[in-house]
Amino acid sequence: MKKPLLTGVALIAGSAFAAQPALAAVPDAEVVSAGTAYIFNTLLFLIGGFLVMWMAAGFAMLEAGLVRAKNTSTQCIKNIGLYSIAGLMFWVIGYSIAYPGFAEGSLGLFGIGSAPYSMQGVGEADTGTGYSVASDWFFQMVFCATTASIVSGTVAERVKIVPFFIFVTVLTGVIYPVVVSWEWGGGYLDSVHGFSDFAGSTLVHSTGGWAALVGALIIGARVGRYGADGRVNVFPGANIPLATLGTFILWLGWFGFNGASQLAMGTVGDASDVSKIFVNTNMAACAGVVVAIILTQVMYKKADVTMALNGALAGLVSITAEPLAPTVGQSILIGGIGGVIVVLTVPMLDKFKIDDVVGAIPVHLFAGIWGTLIVAWTGDATFLGQLVGVLLTAVWVSLASAIVWLALKYTIGVRPTEEEEIAGLDHAEIGVEAYPEFART
Repeated sequence: MKKPLLTGVALIAGSAFAAQPALAAVPDAEVVSAGTAYIFNTLLFLIGGFLVMWMAAGFAMLEAGLVRAKNTSTQCIKNIGLYSIAGLMFWVIGYSIAYPGFAEGSLGLFGIGSAPYSMQGVGEADTGTGYSVASDWFFQMVFCATTASIVSGTVAERVKIVPFFIFVTVLTGVIYPVVVSWEWGGGYLDSVHGFSDFAGSTLVHSTGGWAALVGALIIGARVGRYGADGRVNVFPGANIPLATLGTFILWLGWFGFNGASQLAMGTVGDASDVSKIFVNTNMAACAGVVVAIILTQVMYKKADVTMALNGALAGLVSITAEPLAPTVGQSILIGGIGGVIVVLTVPMLDKFKIDDVVGAIPVHLFAGIWGTLIVAWTGDATFLGQLVGVLLTAVWVSLASAIVWLALKYTIGVRPTEEEEIAGLDHAEIGVEAYPEFART
């Protein structure tokens, strides 16, 4: 559970921040100074933060590989654009919504910004906080950007970039921070229901998943995706090696996503916990891949590489709500069921004519719900509390997203013309084709 800033003191139990008498029973080799703990904790945030930031590259490559060649450049600009918008919006207003009461004294834009270190020298160090304030803010910000990346893949190939960026602005500035405030910000779910989401199966992944689902319903399917006779027309991705690279980048970044959510590495216990989180995270992903390969081989007589890629991501999403408490065996089971969810729900969406280009809804929404609910088995949470968190997030994100998507649809419009969509958004929206020689041929 991410607690911001000064509350990190409570999370560094057994470190030099505790009263000295309490440390009497701890071997000297396990006790570090306040300054040393500060350095290790800050380093955890910084390494975790840039690993999660690197996931933006993973999403970009995954999407660039799974869309058709004529839309590749569009996905690239959407991903670098959404990351940048998320950074600005989280500074302007998002942080203060997500963590009310922890941004006093900040300046930001016109006095309303939420960067918690904006009125002090960024280089100033107060070891009493337990870690650098700036490192914590950066770590929180990259999670915000991840939420927006989920939406990008689902609505690919049939949404214009301006309305998409407007939606991202609202999602990262308001919709996502409100959900965070309920749990990591110490709000309703945390204080009343005891809801637990260690690193964001619901707060990040399901939030992005609900926003993506609503967007797919309102925007509609790509031209020609579903035939009048009920036939589903397959639009193969342009570059499977690129999509595979994107998956491996996301897998790597997830160690920062889950591992650094321990929020402290200033004690032997914290370092050990981070190591266990790494192992559980990795094994859940491995299980998701293997299960997806086996299931597609059994069901379709051929192994599906895209299902294998999404199986890895579904395993990762599934373990994210609680990557510390489970045993390795439990983690494998949790991740494996995530792989099952992907294989079964991707064709289900097509039956309802919900066009999800990269499979983000099964991966992030459905596996995110599964991962959140199963915490009642492996962690310190109740099924009712987890269910309340899932439903409350569903209602808020769906309603807020629907309002924004519909407002955009009936004002500036969200889709290109049919002719522009058929020609490709790289030509209509960007003017720079990713593979000009192949496109012209």
